[in-house]
Amino acid sequence: MPDNIYSFKPRARLLLQLGDQLIRNESIALLEIIKNSYDACATKATVTMKNLENPQSGEIIIEDNGDGMDFNIIKDVWLHPGTEHKIKPKGLDDNNVERPSCDRIPIGGKGIGRFGAHKLGFHIEVISKKKNADEVLLVIDWKDFEQDLFLEDVKVAINTHPIPTYFKEGKTSGTKITIRQLKGNWTRGTVRELYRAVNSLNSPFETKDAFKAYFKVDNQDWLKGLIGFKEIEDHALYYAEAVIEGDKLKTLDYEFRPWDTMNKLHGRKETLSNVDMVKIERNETTKKKEQCPIDIGKHKIGTVTFKLLIFDRSGKILSLGVTDKKGFKDYLDLNGGVRVFRDGIRVYDYGEPDNDWLNLDLMRVNQPGKTISNNIIIGAVGLENRLVSEDLLEKTNREGFVENEAYNDLVDAIRFTLDKVLTQRNIDKELVRKFYSNTGSSEPVISRLQSLHEKISDRVKDVELKSELLKSISDIEKDYNTINEIYTRSSSAGLSLSIVMHEIIHMIAELSSAVEHKVIDNHIRGLVKTLQKTTSDYAGVIKQSNKTKARLGKVISQALSNIQFRIKAHDVEIIRNFERSELANKEISCAQNLVTSTLINIIDNSIWWQTYAKTPNKKVFIDIVDEPDKYTSILIADNGPGFSLPPEEAIKPFISDKPGGMGLGLHLAAEVMNGQKGRLLFPDEYDFEMPEEFQKGAKLLLAFRKAL
Repeated sequence: MPDNIYSFKPRARLLLQLGDQLIRNESIALLEIIKNSYDACATKATVTMKNLENPQSGEIIIEDNGDGMDFNIIKDVWLHPGTEHKIKPKGLDDNNVERPSCDRIPIGGKGIGRFGAHKLGFHIEVISKKKNADEVLLVIDWKDFEQDLFLEDVKVAINTHPIPTYFKEGKTSGTKITIRQLKGNWTRGTVRELYRAVNSLNSPFETKDAFKAYFKVDNQDWLKGLIGFKEIEDHALYYAEAVIEGDKLKTLDYEFRPWDTMNKLHGRKETLSNVDMVKIERNETTKKKEQCPIDIGKHKIGTVTFKLLIFDRSGKILSLGVTDKKGFKDYLDLNGGVRVFRDGIRVYDYGEPDNDWLNLDLMRVNQPGKTISNNIIIGAVGLENRLVSEDLLEKTNREGFVENEAYNDLVDAIRFTLDKVLTQRNIDKELVRKFYSNTGSSEPVISRLQSLHEKISDRVKDVELKSELLKSISDIEKDYNTINEIYTRSSSAGLSLSIVMHEIIHMIAELSSAVEHKVIDNHIRGLVKTLQKTTSDYAGVIKQSNKTKARLGKVISQALSNIQFRIKAHDVEIIRNFERSELANKEISCAQNLVTSTLINIIDNSIWWQTYAKTPNKKVFIDIVDEPDKYTSILIADNGPGFSLPPEEAIKPFISDKPGGMGLGLHLAAEVMNGQKGRLLFPDEYDFEMPEEFQKGAKLLLAFRKAL
């Protein structure tokens, strides 16, 4: 090599830095290791977490029954980050290392899973075995990599065991990773989030190559209320199973299964038999759309089965029976869609989140009455073996079938069947919506302005006056929207949008009455100008709020002090758990007056609902928690009736279930938190430790982002 040519020579600590930079947190680190189990063709992986409260004695164990590793794979692949071992086709790689035994498309492949172990703990033990090979043991102490040595100078030992120490009694292959001297802070919240993520990796179908991930933790209370796939399956409202042969939908069995809590509805079944399959196509000769038969019998496809579960993700419906709403939605986000299986083995990548192979999104546009999306269905298309379905040719890159005539006819047959299912489902969906729909929104200002606009258009005959009035109404609406948008950033906590709305609504009412009774034009003109000036003035008064450093405990105490007489008058007990928290002195950067005002509004709202529901022994629980990841949060919970609206609806402006309510409280709280670069969150009932009496009530988190 010439004297002026050099190569990189990394220090050992580079591996630690890569792990810290490439893997954001402990949950993602553990998921990367589990993905390695999936890529190794495991049918199951088990995560066991022990004694997490004591990092020095705690353990995290990940075991799988995959292909395992032998001495050569650990030496030439595991210890060589950046190899292309996973992304090469089945067979032998460049190092003559045998490839995985299954046809799965790897979900790892970046070679960073092994660094996930470093993120979790300092000491790692890997014990692995391939079939017909010796058991292999690798032990790493990541503290060795903190020394000021070159990477090549830090040695690790690989030992082989001709007589297995772990892989015995029927265990022929797999990998076990044990991590000790734990790093990071495992809390109830982070463990629950990890459980949801691990659960979402589970295959929704029992097939030959199905993958199941199991999660164990010695503190079972931390997992209370979380949902598994069996519960998710049970929460499907609509079920269908179909058999397709030749040009017929041979059978279609549809069932509507309302939950026990839907006592206004009854289940329903429908069966269709021997339905001719057709599609609508444009005749190039006549230029007209015509019905054309769909016939998969023209090809070697064989009998096709189709199983479908359809869910309802609306918050109002979920509130009727799903405790772990986030876990439910996370699972559907990852596993929703229609997968394809041939002879019990999955054909990739149908059913992946970015593969809309049935064009369901296009169906939503063309047939808006039969809307469906991939994240509310879990479906399986079953094909016979390759000999029977040989006209369906798999692409060489294992990314689905060649889109030939046989494939296109199969897709048409599945769409036809899906259309029949949706026809039945929509009958029952209408009833679900009728009895259990979301509360309609009430927009007291905008809707009344629109009504006034219509009245002026219909009843004011003077063209010039009508034009002037309608332009003013448009300006009023713009100014009002400005007030609503900027109010949350106001420096004056005393400026109440409710006062603004009160004045505006009364003016609109008088205007509507004047137009209704055809009062003289000058009076109408004067009222509009007054209303316009009011909104314009308010929009101009509002100013930005400055942020300062504030202790969380002090902010909460100030809010409680401001409404102490109200709390006493309504006989509400405040459980001040935050005062015992080490986080009470935690400083955050915020507009303190806005956060204080938000806390007051939340507690006020809690008092109102507890009074309305006639809750005995009204209580509000307040604590400070170091969650979610990268946030410190104020937790507020009560023992009242809980939220009657789903979170995504409750934070929208002017939507309220409170009789006479304006629907601004939670919307403003969300906007205030956004302004602090924080979040307003709605935790599930078991996400945090709190007395049981608060678990069914309303729960909120004001989450403030930690300083970087």
